[in-house]
Amino acid sequence: MSKPVKKSEMACNSPKRTPSHPTKSHVVKACKDGKEKIVRFGQQGGEGAGKNPKTEKDKARQKSYYARHNAQDANPDKMSARYWSHKVKW
Repeated sequence: MSKPVKKSEMACNSPKRTPSHPTKSHVVKACKDGKEKIVRFGQQGGEGAGKNPKTEKDKARQKSYYARHNAQDANPDKMSARYWSHKVKW
């Protein structure tokens, strides 16, 4: 059984892995303009292709990920899972 996440004990905007969570791989306390929010993101067991994918397969995975998650938006909201997933995993 995993230990519950306490928002008061987490640092702002510092993502952490959650290996014992059943579905999400990371958690972060997103802080912006005096607001705080717990955001869980990422597929448990899944890996991103990285910032500079080398193989054609990884390039295709990255392209599909960006298409699915509206990555062309220049200013994603820091309070969203999309922002953190793109920053940490991709």
